[in-house]
Amino acid sequence: MSNSFKALLALGLVAFVAACADTAPVEEYVVVDPEPISEEPTYTGKYK
Repeated sequence: MSNSFKALLALGLVAFVAACADTAPVEEYVVVDPEPISEEPTYTGKYK
């Protein structure tokens, strides 16, 4: 095989390995519901 064919094959192999590699870390995050600003009124009975 010619040298240019070997070089092209090696370059293709490097590109394939780089494309298949999972080097990017997956960032996980947690969404927290914000606390209410004020408390809701409680039922204390009629007219109280």
